[in-house]
Amino acid sequence: MNKTGIVIILLCFLAAAAVVLWNRRKVRKTMEEIERMLDAAMTGSFSETNFNERRLSALETKFAHYLSAAETSSRNVAQEKDRIKTLIADISHQTKTPIANLLLYSELLMEETLPVSAKANVEALYNQSEKLRFLIDSLIKLSRLENGIISLSPQRSALQPLLQGIAEQYAAKVSEKGLSLQLQDTDAFAVFDFKWTAEALANIVDNAIKYTEHGTIRISAVSYEMFARIDISDTGSGIPESEQAKIFARFYRSNSVQKQEGVGIGLYLARQIISGEGGYIKVASVPGKGSTFSIFLPK
Repeated sequence: MNKTGIVIILLCFLAAAAVVLWNRRKVRKTMEEIERMLDAAMTGSFSETNFNERRLSALETKFAHYLSAAETSSRNVAQEKDRIKTLIADISHQTKTPIANLLLYSELLMEETLPVSAKANVEALYNQSEKLRFLIDSLIKLSRLENGIISLSPQRSALQPLLQGIAEQYAAKVSEKGLSLQLQDTDAFAVFDFKWTAEALANIVDNAIKYTEHGTIRISAVSYEMFARIDISDTGSGIPESEQAKIFARFYRSNSVQKQEGVGIGLYLARQIISGEGGYIKVASVPGKGSTFSIFLPK
């Protein structure tokens, strides 16, 4: 091969190498630009105000449009959450005073000397007003949790003060019904939001008392390597196996308990709270013998 041929081959090789290097630089530049876009999107500062199609590749262009749409969607979600927050606050404010007045005037009427029939009607009015207050309070709590208006703040804490507080809260109600409440002391720790976990446990204990006519309510805790388990057991009517998967649904109430007071929110709210803390709830029950609700909280 003569010198001219060798020179041509070398030139072709150099040209090919130059193209490869140029393409690599272009790809690297594109990837760097995409990485910058992602960083901006994650911090919520992405903007197309400096967008220049002559400088960006087709991939960068499409990615920029996608991130811009995502940023718009995120703003819309935030605005909608603000509207829901305002609506919930309005409902809470607008209903609190009328319901408080209904309860107050009902109590005042019950203190008066009334015919037996009238007194029964006033008591019914008071009970229904109290039920309405509980329903609206529960719905507002649930809406705030579901829409992220209320944020849980789990911290590693001892379970004994939490369980002791629940036992003291329901001691009078248990005594009035002629039941026994047993609390087993524990040295277990877990990661949970004290206020909202107390709300979840209170709903479960309240149900246990409601559906137990005779016997005992037991509260205990066991510590494992990854979780702490709280058991709330009763000797009540129990839950059929066919319904055990349904009882945590919103507004679900079994036909067998329709005569009992309740709106079917308590267990759903409890599950939402415990799930938000990284835990979960299980139930084991035998109809006619009682139920055990087990709450697993991360350690």
